[in-house]
Amino acid sequence: MDKLIRGNSADGSIRVFTAITTDTVNEAHRIHETSATASAAIGRLLTAGAILGAQLKSEKDSITLQINGDGPIGMMTVVGNCKSEVRGYVENPTADLPPNSRGKLDVKGVVGEGFLSVIRDLDLKEPYIGRTPLISGEIAEDLTYYYAKSEQVPTAIALGVLVDTDLTIKAAGGYMIQLMPEATDETADRLTQIIENLPPVTDMIVNNMSAEDIAFAVTDGFDMVLELNAPSPTYKCTCSRERMERALISLGKKEISDIIEEQGSAEMTCRFCDNVYTFSREELGELMDKAKGEL
Repeated sequence: MDKLIRGNSADGSIRVFTAITTDTVNEAHRIHETSATASAAIGRLLTAGAILGAQLKSEKDSITLQINGDGPIGMMTVVGNCKSEVRGYVENPTADLPPNSRGKLDVKGVVGEGFLSVIRDLDLKEPYIGRTPLISGEIAEDLTYYYAKSEQVPTAIALGVLVDTDLTIKAAGGYMIQLMPEATDETADRLTQIIENLPPVTDMIVNNMSAEDIAFAVTDGFDMVLELNAPSPTYKCTCSRERMERALISLGKKEISDIIEEQGSAEMTCRFCDNVYTFSREELGELMDKAKGEL
């Protein structure tokens, strides 16, 4: 089972989140039938969504991470909540490239150049939207840059996905460390040295390190207090027939009438889970009666 740990240093200078998301990313691969490189890309973004979701306070809150690059993978979107329940999709799930010069999956190449958007919906009138350019396409570095530029919070993020030879996910996870206002330059320097000497996240997971083990590894030497009630990341879609009905109703009477005349029925597919919802002519007629507008 996937696991997320969050904690703080005893002096309040450090906040840490670590996550193992192997099952979550495997579920995304199963649903979307992603290529190896697409799995690595969307898997990193799903892991980030689980970690950032754990920062939310209310069950009504949500966070959306969207990467819109000019690479062959197209746009990627991940939505998470305070329970670290995430869902996501990639525009071109079969996009793939040869390994990069280091023999690794070329996530940077499939993502390309573009922008990262972070949208926090905190059940207010308007969501908070932050947007920064992609500086590497490797996702972790792009999120680190986002925090530095948009939220002015010193942050270090690492994300990893190891794809097996049969394209299933062998290991996935990540961590995020943030410096609080109480942090000193010495604290920052010590953390930088620790992070520079850490193995990749997927190596730690393959070597059977737990989320707790990783949390202590990335904060080695600091007095840390970890929460025991942190959520477990899961892939969970919130689509339903009722939501699809509301989407059709929102089109208005004229649009629904055109669908009835041209197609006779409607078929809607959820981009997050690929569930298909079919509406007959009679059902569309009932929805048209509930819609606004003129015919």
